[in-house]
Amino acid sequence: MLRPSPPAAACALRPRAGIATSTPGAQPPTPAQSRSANENPTVDQATRTEIEAAAFRGLIAHLRARTDVQNIELMNLAGFCRNCLAKWYQAAAQEQGLDLDYEAARAAIYGMPYADWKAAYQSAATPEQLQRFRETAPGHAFDSGAG
Repeated sequence: MLRPSPPAAACALRPRAGIATSTPGAQPPTPAQSRSANENPTVDQATRTEIEAAAFRGLIAHLRARTDVQNIELMNLAGFCRNCLAKWYQAAAQEQGLDLDYEAARAAIYGMPYADWKAAYQSAATPEQLQRFRETAPGHAFDSGAG
């Protein structure tokens, strides 16, 4: 059962006026057509890290606002979900010498304990979603046990 998501205004980031968004049917730029902040010699490492952190916070805010989007849908479409983000978050913390367990990492991503989020927002997967999950398993960010 899908639960209604918060109003669109709850999403922290919105495209600004005058900034083009993707055009239907348009192809993304090739690496030769665009340069990332990492490749841009005018962007120092600290600034690049701040840009990446802001983008990550925007993604987390968006996912927190979109409680109607199920993790299985994210896995089926993108190959990662909130739990994958928690695993990446935990690994990054450990790389910095922090002892962060998986449940604490999940709470950082979900904005609440995972068990609370699951009880409030997670619905049972449909047979079609489960079939698609198995089909897309090779492209999942982490071994999902679907194979």
